[in-house]
Amino acid sequence: MPDLPDLGPTALRVAALLDGVGDDDLGRPTPCDYDVATLLDHLDGLALAFTLAARKSDGPVLAAPPAPSEKGLTPGWRERIPQRLHALAEAWRSPEAWVGEATAGGVTMPAEVAGAVALDEIVLHGWDLARATDQPYAVDPEALALVHRFVEESAAPEQAESRQGLFGPPLPVADDAPLLDRVVALAGRSPSWPS
Repeated sequence: MPDLPDLGPTALRVAALLDGVGDDDLGRPTPCDYDVATLLDHLDGLALAFTLAARKSDGPVLAAPPAPSEKGLTPGWRERIPQRLHALAEAWRSPEAWVGEATAGGVTMPAEVAGAVALDEIVLHGWDLARATDQPYAVDPEALALVHRFVEESAAPEQAESRQGLFGPPLPVADDAPLLDRVVALAGRSPSWPS
């Protein structure tokens, strides 16, 4: 089996962003149309869902997309989200996670696709969180290259239906723009957000 993508560096970087989120930041807007609190709640849920997907679990958590909780961001999130991001990275370090099929968000897909979706989610939502809270954000180059391939494939016209709900329409960006900017634009976000 070829070298497996490592979600660890990205998960660690996103978890570190939480240190820069103050209580007064929770109501701020983000590039993905959530406020910061809702984005954090989404990160919390998707980290758990994709950890269970890697472990080939089943159950109600995997039956539908991780939607924001009706209760909102629950207490203990500063400790829980980093723990869940760490567990996510660990679960996808297992070669078995990448074999067969996995279910997340109510969708059963090839496990290697589920792993790519998990990485894409934490890379993009890490960028969303960093932008919304005015923090620097650097992505592991290997992870960024994998996510770029993933969003580039999803931007093909024949993928328009399957990308609905996952990304907005691709936005134009210069061919020589930094790779993270190209990834963000392919996912339907403006690299210059909030302008």
